[in-house]
Amino acid sequence: MAAPRKDNVKELILDAAEKLLETRKLSDISLSEIAHTAGISKGTLYYHYKSKNEILFDITDKYLDEQWNDLVRWTEDASKDTSLNRLVKYVLERDVSTVNMRLHFFYDAMLGNEEIRLKLLTRYREFAELIAGKIAERTESADAQYLSWLILLLSDGLFIHKTLRNDALDVDAFIGQTAEYARLLKQHTPLPQKQSDGQ
Repeated sequence: MAAPRKDNVKELILDAAEKLLETRKLSDISLSEIAHTAGISKGTLYYHYKSKNEILFDITDKYLDEQWNDLVRWTEDASKDTSLNRLVKYVLERDVSTVNMRLHFFYDAMLGNEEIRLKLLTRYREFAELIAGKIAERTESADAQYLSWLILLLSDGLFIHKTLRNDALDVDAFIGQTAEYARLLKQHTPLPQKQSDGQ
């Protein structure tokens, strides 16, 4: 086997870690296993990553950056219907479709991995701001910050039920119904905005 080029070693490491994470928890995977699966030496892995957290950070960033860029691209595509209801549907569908890797992030954060928890909270705040901005561009009938967090919280709940294979809940139909509520929201009078402290 030829030695990997320097520019794709990180990609090999991340791909190997993702492959192992398909069937196991991060805490059950060693850096040696990741190196072996990537076809590189442990020393080469340590040159790029000092811990499993760093690998998980890069995997997290890879997925979330892709979602971020796709959302920005989609909302700025003039040829697409990106109205409020379509925006809600798009975000929910995309969030629910990335279930597998997100479970690892949540699992590690809930078990006390403070670095992962803080990283996730930072990314949640960034996504909430982005989505709120996109909502505010489309309607004044709702508190954009509230609605963006509602969408993010809803997507987490839906992906948990999808993972549980809850046959009492048709996730796709639920997303469609939620998008319909968003369409109706835009047609009604503006809802009260959250008041800041001191008002």
